[in-house]
Amino acid sequence: MTPDPLVARLRAAGCVFAEAEARLLREAATGAELEALVRRRVDGEPLETILGWAEFAGLRVAVAPGVFVPRVRSELLVDLASDGLAPGDIVVELCCGVGAIAAALAHRVPGIELWASDIDLDAVAVARRNLPPERVLEGDLFDALPPELRGRIDVLVANAPYVPTDEIAYMPSEARDYEHLVALDGGPDGHAIQARIAVECSEWLAPSARVIIETSRRQAGRTASLLSDQGLRTRIHRDDERDGTAVVGRAT
Repeated sequence: MTPDPLVARLRAAGCVFAEAEARLLREAATGAELEALVRRRVDGEPLETILGWAEFAGLRVAVAPGVFVPRVRSELLVDLASDGLAPGDIVVELCCGVGAIAAALAHRVPGIELWASDIDLDAVAVARRNLPPERVLEGDLFDALPPELRGRIDVLVANAPYVPTDEIAYMPSEARDYEHLVALDGGPDGHAIQARIAVECSEWLAPSARVIIETSRRQAGRTASLLSDQGLRTRIHRDDERDGTAVVGRAT
C-alpha cells in the first residue's frame, strides 16, 4: 500500500494520531484550503482550533484560536455534577471557557437553569455559541452573576486555572503557545483562583449544594482543604482512565 503523504507529514510533525487527524482535516477542506489547515497543524496549532470544534462528553463544541480547548479529563466534572441533578436545579459554571461542561450538563439533564461566566472575552464569545447566549456572562468569577442567584445555586462547577505560574513554561506547546495565559495560570501555587472560589461561594450556595472543582492528583489535597476550611464536606474523586481529578464539596 502506498504511504499516505498527509499522514506522513503529520507524523513527522509529532502528531500521535496522524491517521485520524488526516481524515478530519480532509473532511474539513480540500485543495489549497486543506493545505493551509495542514500547515497550521504542522506548525503546532491544536487540531481543535483548526477545525473549529472539539469533541467533549459526546458533543461537538465550538472552539476558536486562543481559547482553552476542553480536555477529556474534564468529563469527570460532568459525571460528578450530573449525578443527582434534576430539572429546575440551578447550575453555574465559573471559568467556563467555551462552556463545554455546561453544554454537556444541559444535554444530559434537560430543564436545568444554567449560567456560565468567564473573564476572557474571546472565551465568552465562543461559549455563547455553545449555550444560550443570554446565560453566558463576562466578568470575574461571581461578579458576573445576577445577584438574585445568591443562596440559590444547587451545583457550582469550575475548571479554574490551576497550573502554577512557574510550571506553565513546561506545558505542551499546544497549550503554552496557543491558549490564553488567563486560562492556564493558577498563581504561584496553582490555587489562587480556587481559593477565591472557595472563600466567595458560601453566600451563593443553596442548602446541600455542591461545589465541584477540577484539580490535579498532586494538588487535590490542598484543593480539598480550601473547601473544607469554608465548612464544606469534601471528597476527592480520581478517574485514572481519563487522567481526571476533582474535588467535591457539599454544603451542610
